[in-house]
Amino acid sequence: MIKVYVDGACLGNPGPGGWAVLILDDGREHLITGGEEVTTNNRMELEAVLQALSFFKEPTEIIIFCDSEYVIKGATEWLSNWKKRGYRTADGKPIKNRDLWEKLDELLQFHKVFFQKVAAHSGDPLNEKVDQIAKESAQRWKKDI
Repeated sequence: MIKVYVDGACLGNPGPGGWAVLILDDGREHLITGGEEVTTNNRMELEAVLQALSFFKEPTEIIIFCDSEYVIKGATEWLSNWKKRGYRTADGKPIKNRDLWEKLDELLQFHKVFFQKVAAHSGDPLNEKVDQIAKESAQRWKKDI
């Protein structure tokens, strides 16, 4: 099974954001980063997972190590009910980040994905690495005023 560490960061919320993906595949490491000028932390967390899953062109078994409860619960608990309700919350409001959740739903049906919660800033060296890279990526999108 391929291991993937993901993280997103935002300087302000909304603000400049970045994401990082570290893929561990058969002894090799692949690092992917990116960001946006104006975004939110939750969008960057989701984007990291989307980029990780999009990296693989064939159906793949993947374990994603993530410190975002929003992403993990969204993917494993909430998404199926959101879909049944037309991407609305239990009280009928449109969900946030629908565009990203719809993309994630497609990728979750293509790949066999497991999520593993990693406590943020708990000393896990690979989680700390993607956290730092996501923050650096967000910095690159920051505009000096």
